Amino acid sequence: MVLLVLLHKGKGGGLSDLFGGGMSSSLGGSSVVEKNLDRLTIIVGSLWFVTIVVLGLLLKE
Repeated sequence: MVLLVLLHKGKGGGLSDLFGGGMSSSLGGSSVVEKNLDRLTIIVGSLWFVTIVVLGLLLKE
């Protein structure tokens, strides 16, 4: 999950600009790749959330 989040391109003036993220040009990836990465991250995050809830209900005493 952390790896998927870190693969995203920085979109603001936050910490990504501090480490050179704002200086990069549009050489890294197309919009199709970004959309697919967004979808994959949302799917994995949702599955992770559901798994945590189900495990919490199963292990509840």
